[in-house]
Amino acid sequence: MKAIHIKLWRDLQRLRAQVFTIAVVVAIGVAGFVGMFSVHESLKGSRDAFYRDNRLADVFASVKRAPVHLRDRLAALDGVAEVKLDVVFDAQIDLPGVAPPVTGRFIGLDLARAHAGRQGLNALTLKRGRWPERDGALEALVSDRFAVARSLNPGDTVHAILNGKRERVHLVGTVASPEYVFASQGGAPDDQSFGIWWIDDDRMVQAFDMQGAFNQAALRLDAGVAAAPVLAQVDRLLEPFGAIGAVGRDKQLSAKIVEDELAQLKVMGTVLPSIFLMVAMFILNVVLSRQVATQRSQIAALKALGYSDGAIAWHYIQLAFAIAGLGVLAGLGLSVLIGQGMLSLYDEVFRFNRLAYVTRPWLVGVSALLAGGAAALGTWTAIHAVVRLRPAQAMQPPAPPAYQPTLVERLGLRRFVSTGAMMVIRNFERRPLRAAFTVTGIALAVALQISGAFWIDAIAHIVDVQFRQVQQGDVLVNFHRPVPVSVARDLKRLPGVIDAEPYRTEPVRVRLRGRSVDTALTGYRSDARLMRVVDDRRGAVAMPAQGVVLSALLARELDARVGDRIDMEFRLWNRTQVRVEVVDIVQSMFGQLLYMNLEAMNTLARDGDGVADAALQVDPRAMDAFWAAVKAAPGINAVFDKAGSMAAFNETTSRNMGVFSGILTLFAVAMAVGIIYNAARISLSERAWELASLRVLGMTRAEVSVLLLAELGAELLVALPIGALTGWGLATLMMRLMSSDSIDFPVIIEPSTYASAALIVLAAGIASALLVRRQIDRLDLVSVLKVRE
Repeated sequence: MKAIHIKLWRDLQRLRAQVFTIAVVVAIGVAGFVGMFSVHESLKGSRDAFYRDNRLADVFASVKRAPVHLRDRLAALDGVAEVKLDVVFDAQIDLPGVAPPVTGRFIGLDLARAHAGRQGLNALTLKRGRWPERDGALEALVSDRFAVARSLNPGDTVHAILNGKRERVHLVGTVASPEYVFASQGGAPDDQSFGIWWIDDDRMVQAFDMQGAFNQAALRLDAGVAAAPVLAQVDRLLEPFGAIGAVGRDKQLSAKIVEDELAQLKVMGTVLPSIFLMVAMFILNVVLSRQVATQRSQIAALKALGYSDGAIAWHYIQLAFAIAGLGVLAGLGLSVLIGQGMLSLYDEVFRFNRLAYVTRPWLVGVSALLAGGAAALGTWTAIHAVVRLRPAQAMQPPAPPAYQPTLVERLGLRRFVSTGAMMVIRNFERRPLRAAFTVTGIALAVALQISGAFWIDAIAHIVDVQFRQVQQGDVLVNFHRPVPVSVARDLKRLPGVIDAEPYRTEPVRVRLRGRSVDTALTGYRSDARLMRVVDDRRGAVAMPAQGVVLSALLARELDARVGDRIDMEFRLWNRTQVRVEVVDIVQSMFGQLLYMNLEAMNTLARDGDGVADAALQVDPRAMDAFWAAVKAAPGINAVFDKAGSMAAFNETTSRNMGVFSGILTLFAVAMAVGIIYNAARISLSERAWELASLRVLGMTRAEVSVLLLAELGAELLVALPIGALTGWGLATLMMRLMSSDSIDFPVIIEPSTYASAALIVLAAGIASALLVRRQIDRLDLVSVLKVRE
């Protein structure tokens, strides 16, 4: 073994504590990168295989009621390869032993094709049980996630109100559908309150009086055909029958939510690991700068023995590569734990045929290149000047720096500052770059902690706005067909109902200056209280008597401003086209939506005053009687129970966000320890002679420790407010990268989050300082004073 290799091994042993802390920081960066992207690749691969195997359609179109003979005309459109027509309706489900009814989406299923294994588009995968039989009792399949959430099994019986008629439904199996990987009524995960049911298509047609008709179409396109021209053709063909607007797979609710989640994983797998690798690069730079500075004579000896500049540089780069290699190996192992843990959480939300954790070889290669590149860059900036020195120069100690009076001394304030504080100030001012690095690293640790914990604050804000401010009522009900506004009087007669407010939602198409968006218009009463529009900054917004209110997301899409006049086309019933003025823009978090006064909306629509939805306030003491009455009401099609949905949402999100926040907290602590410990160890190695001299002169261990650690404490105090500001900036950046055309995530950070992040990093700093304090106590004064480094 060559001498330089022996030196490498000895350097690794002597620096083992710093090697460990730097490797931990590298490992976290690698684990975050590989883990997040492996989850992304695993989800994407499972999704693509599920969509392919179950033949998810490329185009989806909803219509009020259209004749089935349009199938041939749809199939004849340019670029269309296959067409599937369905009858789909929501209905109220009465589960045994459960007081509140839940909502079920019933879809007709061609049983002959299912039994023959030729389902066509949007094919189902049978998870448990069997396919329904056509004759006899009404048999059904249900989405697997809903069955798990509600503990339903093949053989169970439920009741459903299908088009006003109470039917006994026999569950015979559970399935997974590519169309409902994520099943939701309003975009939030809620497997307990919303399930998808499939029954014989003939029974479905009979139950909802849809003989010779359909209300949903799915199309598969030829390979390479763009969706946009086909969407326009489908809309023109279905428009006379109340088309809501065809959408491509990218806008289909379930597929879009999965795609948005994949995009967010990419952001998380890019932004956070970058911070760790950057910090690792800086730590390596500082550690190896110190290493090279203390080994000038050894470098000179190596040069004298014939080692070239390149060989010596490669020696120190090998040292960095060894540290980075340890970090990569540990990071790859940690990435498996992180990835599998996150994937198990996704498995509770998304339902694919298979969901297995896979790490692609390219991820391992890229992570190694990134870690190695960061190590090499940090090392080269530390050694490039020294290794070029001639042996005679390297044998000599470096020229002492030219010190000047500090700013405090120049201002004449020296007499007001203690000797210890003056030493700290001098170190700060004479090594500003090192102090800046330490402060920056600690600030990034605080920022990382905030960027993980603020999600809990954001979710709490979303819950508060959506469930307490927007929806102040306790229950939302939907009717199978429009009813008069006077239905509010009938609803108030139900047991326990304190108040009832009807509202109306209709699909519309809006146009402005050549831009067009298919969306929904909701009309509220002028005195609406139970269901209303809330601006994220201004609070509740009263509906103006005339004009339309736009959400900020829709205004951004249309480039609309207050005072603009937009063209609006109602897609159902009379398909009226009107021009209306934009009178307000509200900052809301979800959806490209419009709002109007209910009376003004009915006047513009010119189709009567019918409504299909209502918000209810119910006495909590009468909920059992209320639910019993709702179950017996044939006109109520679907029900939304706010308390149940909010509890399910909180349970899911709090668990997922808690795990995510916990992981980032551990990462932030590891980063803080790595930075602070290395900074303190480097300072100790540089000032060991000075501290030993002070001990000989009579200073106690505690006094000497204060001189060394006071600088670290000052850096911590400076870093905390900077870290808080950086955390806000990092959270804002992540939210901007994760926001889409339908979601505008809020950046909400509570004071308690800032405080907890500061305390956690401060505790990590104190722990690191105590470790270094032990090294100060163990200083061998004789050996330190014999040879000054």
